[in-house]
Amino acid sequence: MGIVAGLDSSTESTRIVVCDADTGAVLRQGYAPHPSTPEGDPQAWLMSLGDAAAGGLLEGVQAIGVSAQQGLIALDAGGVLVRPAMLGNDKRMQPAAADLTDTLGGRAAWAQAVGSVPQPGQVPARLRWLARNEPESATRTAAVLQPHDWLVWQLLGRPVRRTTDRGDASGTGCWSAATGSWRPDLVELALGHPVTLPDVLAPAEPAGHTPEGLLISAGTGETMAAAFGLGVGAGDAVISLGASGSVFAVHHEALVDPTGIITSFADATGMHLPVVHTLNAVRVLRGTAELLGTDLAGLSELALRSSPGSYGMVLLPYLEGERTPHLPHTAGSLTGLRRESMKAEHLARAAFEGMLCGLTDALDVLRTRGVRVRRVFLLGAAAELPAVQAIAPSLFGAQVVVPQPADYAALGAARQAAWALGVQHGTLSPRQPPLWPAAAGQVFEATGEEMPVGQAVRQQYVTVREQTHPGAFQ
Repeated sequence: MGIVAGLDSSTESTRIVVCDADTGAVLRQGYAPHPSTPEGDPQAWLMSLGDAAAGGLLEGVQAIGVSAQQGLIALDAGGVLVRPAMLGNDKRMQPAAADLTDTLGGRAAWAQAVGSVPQPGQVPARLRWLARNEPESATRTAAVLQPHDWLVWQLLGRPVRRTTDRGDASGTGCWSAATGSWRPDLVELALGHPVTLPDVLAPAEPAGHTPEGLLISAGTGETMAAAFGLGVGAGDAVISLGASGSVFAVHHEALVDPTGIITSFADATGMHLPVVHTLNAVRVLRGTAELLGTDLAGLSELALRSSPGSYGMVLLPYLEGERTPHLPHTAGSLTGLRRESMKAEHLARAAFEGMLCGLTDALDVLRTRGVRVRRVFLLGAAAELPAVQAIAPSLFGAQVVVPQPADYAALGAARQAAWALGVQHGTLSPRQPPLWPAAAGQVFEATGEEMPVGQAVRQQYVTVREQTHPGAFQ
């Protein structure tokens, strides 16, 4: 059918993959760094894109898909940037997020309205902060975009119509995946006046063509693009191991959660990606490694010298408070200390078991809402640690896949471009994306003997959690 490209504009860089539209085979790749700043210059993203595509990388390409990090780009009535882009989970916005939560009537009211509770990285909190701290910029703001929206708009030559997709829209905190519609009243509540919001395209609907005739697909957010690039489907969950953790799964409907623990994202295919976040993941391992005077590899080696259950030690990994369960002001705790258990290897294993049990809590939040999980994809450098690979399957109660390293967000963007191109040519249906192969990787499964042992470890953790924080998940 042709050649397509996917570009991912992340916090650190622009990555481009050029793929065969029929098979998904990667033909060429490009890379260029971004300036490292908490507030971004979108023009620098365009320069990075140009650098990444240098040397004829896009020669022969017929369609491009775009994915990008979360952020806020405020434009005036003439389409001019009001201020630098607001990127990342900026802690300055935390008071604004809390204030907005109370203003609408609490966590349940927001969850019902848009499927999520205001977070510092979402559009309403950023706009409320702007209104309070930069009133002149707030007054000038007439339209808002996400980074992927802005890049698509630029590639198309800045047309009158600005667009986004349901995936990236669902991450803004002012679009409902359940109803498929914006809540402009919440934007006005945050900023103090209405603004123009982009049109939301269907998954296979193109955003348009460049002045040179190159098809640009709808694009999407990084999380949604990565899911599409991995090839996950119903029955699959993805756990990302960063300093904090995130768990999402593919589901057939939006989940409205009155506690606000579940964030109801849409995906890039017409399905849904309910997400549960934890504040504590690899930071638990790094802190324990520093305490024991080693690194993550050394901590993993130590942990494997211990046995399941860490000789009775249980670490509740709430070092930065916690989102799942909602315990923002708590601290971590270590219980079960006995003279015979006070060894480095047992503490090391307790750290791995505690971190993974915390992520299992997040996974179970989805399971209790009817989300089927038969396979878990583990992402992040910590997924390569032997202790994680040995312990995770029995605690998660599912097969674990550690995918081979790849630019999955860029691959997802390219797959979306191939879909839009196929629909344009009449070779694909708007309801069926191209059948590219799912991500390959190492597969880990608990044996029949290991599974009950892992569940006993899990129950030990749950018992301590309930004794320490009774009713935390009620």
